[in-house]
Amino acid sequence: MRSHPIPSLCLSLLILIITWGLIGCSDRLEASQPLTETIPEPVITSKLAEVAPPAVIEELSLTLDQYQPQVKIISPKTEQVFSETTVAVQLEVQDYPLFKDSDLGLGPHLHLILDNNPYQAVYSVDEPVILEDLTPGTHTLRVFASRPWHESFKNDGAYAQTTFHILTKTGDNAPAPNLPLLTYSRPKGKYGEQPIMLDFYLTNAPLHLVAQESSDDQVTDWRIRATINGESFLIDTWQPIYLNGFEEGNNWVHLEFIDEQGNRVDNAFNNTVRVITYEPNGQDTLSKIVRGELSSQIARSIVDANYTPPISSPSTDEENLTLETKSETEETTTQAPPTELPLSSETVPTVETEPVSQEKTTLSSPEISPSPEETAITNAPNIEVDPEEPAKIPDTQLNPQSLELPVQKTPETEPEFLVNETISPVVEPESTPIYPKTTPKSLSQEGIPSPREEQPIRLEEETSTELETSSNKKPQWLENTLNSLKQVIDFEKLFQAINN
Repeated sequence: MRSHPIPSLCLSLLILIITWGLIGCSDRLEASQPLTETIPEPVITSKLAEVAPPAVIEELSLTLDQYQPQVKIISPKTEQVFSETTVAVQLEVQDYPLFKDSDLGLGPHLHLILDNNPYQAVYSVDEPVILEDLTPGTHTLRVFASRPWHESFKNDGAYAQTTFHILTKTGDNAPAPNLPLLTYSRPKGKYGEQPIMLDFYLTNAPLHLVAQESSDDQVTDWRIRATINGESFLIDTWQPIYLNGFEEGNNWVHLEFIDEQGNRVDNAFNNTVRVITYEPNGQDTLSKIVRGELSSQIARSIVDANYTPPISSPSTDEENLTLETKSETEETTTQAPPTELPLSSETVPTVETEPVSQEKTTLSSPEISPSPEETAITNAPNIEVDPEEPAKIPDTQLNPQSLELPVQKTPETEPEFLVNETISPVVEPESTPIYPKTTPKSLSQEGIPSPREEQPIRLEEETSTELETSSNKKPQWLENTLNSLKQVIDFEKLFQAINN
């Protein structure tokens, strides 16, 4: 069979032409994509992460949104030449009150930057800022309004710039006025908490919408390339960003102004590097605000000079409550009345005034008011007597007196004792007094048993037996009188004569 090479060759050529056309179309489509699609969006690396601003800062920022700061440099004048190395900088600001809160150490201020050095915070324009030991040559001052947490205002008029010379002009530190200019602001210095704000100021940078309208115009788009500890990402918006992921200790931050092709735009200060320090758990005001330890009510004094923060705090209220409770407890303890203890078996027995009958009579003592050094008599016995006949009591009223007895002292307290009086009705005694008017003898002489002795005492005939208690014993003068009468009068003969 004969082959047909011509149709096979034609088919191969057709396939090759179609494939070549597809490849060519693919190249043209990729090349026609706009620049905004080829430039990658800002990317945060694995260690760094963009987060939302702290809640307290967002709330305080609303108070400052009412201002549109207008900043001017009064001196030095543009292109002014000084014959000395010291320059006085006079600033002026309108529609933005500058102050520094004395307690928190923050407030609305200005960022004053000499050449490309870190900024100097200015909280008052009443006095000039003195710059000393300036090197000979050209220098540039930049100044813009800043919020208390060092975020720059970005409205028209919030930024001012001037170039001057010391002794002579040089080409250093002189940015081109027709080129975009990047002014590095934050981060700077030391930080005690994350997230950390990254912020900058732009001059002569076109708007993204204008730069992206046409790829054939002369307006070039821009980006900010940020590199932190060697990790880079792009920023295409002129807004501050808050970042987590800084390492403890020193960190370095590099900002560059680049065009739409990714090339650096050369101007005096468009390439800046700073070294910052991060130490966690900082106790400065900004660190506390970022952590949320300072509420907006307390921190509001850094945005409003006329604001008075609340005086008391929850911890202070708790301390005051503790002190008040302690004071009330001490006052209650001091004013507590003495404890009244009933006296039962520990009382001195007294004689009831009712006639003595065959029934047993319980003797009790009248109320005794102990001196401050005396306490209750312990273990005093209860005396029960069985008299044969009523005792005749002489018509004599005696005032009972307290006995000085050896007692056992009770520490600290001096209780008042209540004695159950059983004297009803009150009658004048006619015979043996309970307590004589004279100073009582000691317990051993009077025959009163010791409080620790429990000896029963019985009442015998009044003519022959003497009671063993001091309360029932006859006085000596009565016994002497009876004995004298017995010697003088023969009672037996007298009774016989009376009977006859």
